[in-house]
Amino acid sequence: MAEQNRSKKLKRLVTVQRHLEKMAESDLAATTRHREEVAQSMEVVIEAIGSMDPVHRQFSHNYAERYGRLRIKDQQLENVQQFQENKVLKERTKGDRLDEHMKDARDLEDREASDQAIYDLLEITLAAPASSKLQKP
Repeated sequence: MAEQNRSKKLKRLVTVQRHLEKMAESDLAATTRHREEVAQSMEVVIEAIGSMDPVHRQFSHNYAERYGRLRIKDQQLENVQQFQENKVLKERTKGDRLDEHMKDARDLEDREASDQAIYDLLEITLAAPASSKLQKP
């Protein structure tokens, strides 16, 4: 009975671990989207710097500063993204291990139940005589 509780506990842990994995994946997706937005902003700033429009030429110094800030932000987001990718892999690995342990526990429970059924069957057959000839007078 304790083993059955073990597989149920492990199943709950697997569910929680998979939820943590999905949360980590969600964080990674948000960071990736944010990084894409920063990249698009960098492209717009580069186009403005390279523009021949007189209005943009007046602000080229501001655009260069903005590009520098965007570049720093992109580098920070890249570091965060790498950290989150590692976290997703770690959470997935934990979930896979817990899943394997749960399956092993379930197999042990099934084997124990079948062994117990065989023992019960043996007890029943040994306790009741098969014929009246086998009974001692």
